Amino acid sequence: DAAVSARALDAALRRAVDVSFNMVSIDGDTSTNDMCAVLADGLAGNPEIAEPSGADFEAFAAALTGLCVRFARMLAKDGEGASRLLVCEVTGAKDRQNARLAARAVVHSTLFKAAMAGADANWGRVLCALGYCGAQLDPAKASVAFSSAAGEVTVCRDGAGVPFSEEQAKKVLSQDEVTVHVALRDGAASAEAFGCDLTCGYVKINGSYRS
Repeated sequence: DAAVSARALDAALRRAVDVSFNMVSIDGDTSTNDMCAVLADGLAGNPEIAEPSGADFEAFAAALTGLCVRFARMLAKDGEGASRLLVCEVTGAKDRQNARLAARAVVHSTLFKAAMAGADANWGRVLCALGYCGAQLDPAKASVAFSSAAGEVTVCRDGAGVPFSEEQAKKVLSQDEVTVHVALRDGAASAEAFGCDLTCGYVKINGSYRS
């Protein structure tokens, strides 16, 4: 219902999509009809936000971004056959682009998704994704931890495994929302990506898609 010009609305949506829908990975494929659209009819009666700048625009853009991130999380959690939402939070990256590459690579990894389906704290699959993601980083400086409503467990520090309770890790990873925290110690940039686990249900759904 906001009164906002097409130019300002386009800028706000591009900013929102960049950190929400463009950071989602279900299975790596993109449908021919995947799209994001936003409409504004001005019924709110606010002074029109004409330019993509200023306090009103920033407030509107922040609200739209928050909404899109919420939808992106819902979309990832509702992936075909998924049993849990996976969130990868990357911190300490050299810059934003490197943080995004790392976060997306982790939630995009088939091996990582499969490990999460089995609630297996296989941190090697996280480092594997970091190694091939194309970001400028040093895996030997990376630390990995998992968290959920059941608590948090650190499984890797400075590129090497650390002792942890397999029982506690299983509890943490068995929740319906799990976050993998990746600390790179290369800078101050961060990024967040959203995905889901890869279960037998995914294969069943897509193996009988037309029947």
